[in-house]
Amino acid sequence: MWVIYAFGAALFAGITSIFAKIGIQNTDSNLATALRTVIVVIFAWIIVFAGNMHHTLYDISMKSLFYLILSGVTTGASWIFYFRALQLGNVNVVVPIDKSSTVITMLFAIILLGEPVTILKLISMAMIGIGTYMMIQRQDVERSADRSRTWIWYAGLSAFFAAITAILGKVGIEDVDSNVGTAIRTIVVLIMAWSIVFATKKQGGIKEIDKKSWLFLTLSGLATGMSWLLYFKALQEGQASVVVPIDKLSIIVTIIFAYLVFKEKLSIKAFVGLVLLIFGTLLLLL
Repeated sequence: MWVIYAFGAALFAGITSIFAKIGIQNTDSNLATALRTVIVVIFAWIIVFAGNMHHTLYDISMKSLFYLILSGVTTGASWIFYFRALQLGNVNVVVPIDKSSTVITMLFAIILLGEPVTILKLISMAMIGIGTYMMIQRQDVERSADRSRTWIWYAGLSAFFAAITAILGKVGIEDVDSNVGTAIRTIVVLIMAWSIVFATKKQGGIKEIDKKSWLFLTLSGLATGMSWLLYFKALQEGQASVVVPIDKLSIIVTIIFAYLVFKEKLSIKAFVGLVLLIFGTLLLLL
C-alpha cells in the first residue's frame, strides 16, 4: 500500500506546483507560502480529529517530537526557497532542480538510515541524476523573469532542505501516527512562515490579493495537505530511498500542466531527460 500512497502523493504534489505558480504571480512568495500553510494546517488537523487520532499526542516521545519539529523547520526553509524560485523562474527549470533532492535523499537514506544498496538502486540514482540535469534547459533559464538567475540558487537550496526533511521525517514518524506527525510539522512550518512574513513586513500585502490568487492559493494548500498526508504515510511504511523518488514523479503532472496552462514546452533533450528520470524511478519498484 505504501507504493500507492507514494504515487498519490506525487499526483497531488504535481498539482500543487501549478496551483501555486498561478496563485503567487501577483503575490509576495513568502506571504503566499504563509497563507497556503494556514490551509494545510487546518486540513491536517481536521484529518487528525476526524480520525480520532488526537489522543495519541500524549504518547509521542521527546525524540520523535524533536525530529518532527526539525523536519518542520527544514520543510519551511525548502518551501520558502522553492516558491521564491517558482515566482522568478520558469516552471520547467525550477521543478527539475528542486527534484534533484531525490538523489541527495537516496544518498542520505543509505548513509544515515542504513537502507540497503543494490545494483538497481545505483543505476536508478544515475538515471535520475542524469535525467534531471538534461531537463535544465538554457533557453528556459534565459526566459525567466529574474535575469540575475539568483532563483537557481533558491531552487538548489530548496532541493537540499527537501532532502534533509525526508530523512528527519522518516525518523520522526517511526513511532507516531503519520497523520498526527504531519499535523505537528505543519504547525512548525506555519510559525516559521509567518515569522518571515512579519520580519519582512509583508503582512499588509494580504489586502492586495485578488480573488483569483486566493482561489489558487487555497487549492494549492489543499493539494499540499493531501500530498503530505499520503507522503508521510508512505514514508512511515516504506524505504525513504524508494518513496522519495516515486513522490518526485510529480514532475510529470507539473510538466503536463505547465504545457497546457503556461504553454511551456520541453525540448527533445529535456524529454529524454524526463524519460530517464521516469525509468530510473520505476527501476526502484523492482
